[in-house]
Amino acid sequence: MSTDLSFVAPARSDALSDDRPADAAAVTRTEAAGDVVAESVAAEADSDDASLRDSIAARHVDAAATWLENHPPHRIADELARMDAVHAGIAFRLLDKDRALAVFEELEPVDQQQILAGMRDQSFRELVEGMDPDDRARMLREAPATVVKKVLAGLSSRERRMTAALLGYSEGSAGRYMTPEVVALHRDLTVEQALGVVRAKGAHAETVYTLPVVDGGRRLTGVVEMRALVLSDPGTPLTELVVTAPVFARATDAAEKAARLMRETNLINLPVVDSEDRLVGLLTIDDAVEVIEAADSEDVARQAGASPWAGHYMAAGVFQLARYRAMWLLLLLVAATLTVTVTDAFEVTLTRAAHLALFIPLLIGAGGNAGAQAATSCVRALAVGEVRVSDLLKVIWRECRVGLVLGSMLAVVGMVIGAAFVGAQIAVVVGITLVIICGWAATIGGTMPLLAKKLRIDPAVISAPMVTTLVDATGLIIYFTTAKLVLGI
Repeated sequence: MSTDLSFVAPARSDALSDDRPADAAAVTRTEAAGDVVAESVAAEADSDDASLRDSIAARHVDAAATWLENHPPHRIADELARMDAVHAGIAFRLLDKDRALAVFEELEPVDQQQILAGMRDQSFRELVEGMDPDDRARMLREAPATVVKKVLAGLSSRERRMTAALLGYSEGSAGRYMTPEVVALHRDLTVEQALGVVRAKGAHAETVYTLPVVDGGRRLTGVVEMRALVLSDPGTPLTELVVTAPVFARATDAAEKAARLMRETNLINLPVVDSEDRLVGLLTIDDAVEVIEAADSEDVARQAGASPWAGHYMAAGVFQLARYRAMWLLLLLVAATLTVTVTDAFEVTLTRAAHLALFIPLLIGAGGNAGAQAATSCVRALAVGEVRVSDLLKVIWRECRVGLVLGSMLAVVGMVIGAAFVGAQIAVVVGITLVIICGWAATIGGTMPLLAKKLRIDPAVISAPMVTTLVDATGLIIYFTTAKLVLGI
């Protein structure tokens, strides 16, 4: 086991018990009852986590090393992300050099910085030197300036040049996520010559499954798959195998756009070119998946009325999570004062027909949910390219009709409930209001993300809670206005 990776961590006097839960009984129960397989798998994961953490805390190095040897890099990275900095650093030190690099590249940038912060200079340099340039740039994207300076200073001139080039691209661009380590083939080669180039340069490339084909000026002219080279006769000209007019992205394009293009075209690697169509790198499928996952996670967080955060959920502190959610809750609280203002404005109407107050939660809940559903559907459609800003009128017409259909269905139920509790007149008010509110809410929910996109605002910022709050206030106006017209008060 290598001891090159040293971690500087304060000693701890407390030690947890090394007792481990017995898995034999759980396995037996799983085999006997197939309906509890999922629960047993979850229990096994928890026990694995506990055994690693307890072994590290109790300084049982052999037990921890055994756990690390028996689990794949992605699983080890997940467990390290769940641990505090001290325990994670000690566990990381037990990995040999090659395995440590594989685990390190599986970690999120926040967790990578936590590991690097406790390493000595020699181990620090060896680890970051062994990383792929795009993974290294991804880590440095969120790192403090002192860490960036330390990393760049410890790299060889070749690695420093590639990393600096990636960091030169704007945040969120495809250039930030691509790998510059690419095997490019000249279009005039034969298959035999092309395979020779791959053998000579392939060890330094991140992938050789997709091979860009370039001209003398390194301009992209096509791509060829490794499978096609291997299965072809050695003397076949490369021009007979190359796919011309290939799908590609520019380094300045949004990384999310490029990643979704890969998904739409079923590519595992996407050539990336500069403004003059010269090849500068490849966006690989693993990085594309991470880009899409990060974008979707951000959208989900914003739609739920929270700010997105980096790192593992289980490693985040209570106050850290509260901080990410507090701002949106405060904004929504202020926006909710509109509801209070509307209720106060129609105080006389409520006084004359006190039973109207009974149905306020039902109505604003139905309208808010209808608006949230429409907003979520529209944000998702925008993200995957199913809807464009130019489709605004079509979306309004579609969502309005969907809302009216839903409102009509709810109105039947609402009128039955209203008639049973307070009589036919208020039941009619509730029914009419449900139809109007749902139609209005769905229209607002589907329209706001498109308007935000047109104004160059992240559509996910027009989150479901914000739509819900606005629909609540306007829904009350619809409700009380309908009551005044129907009841004559």
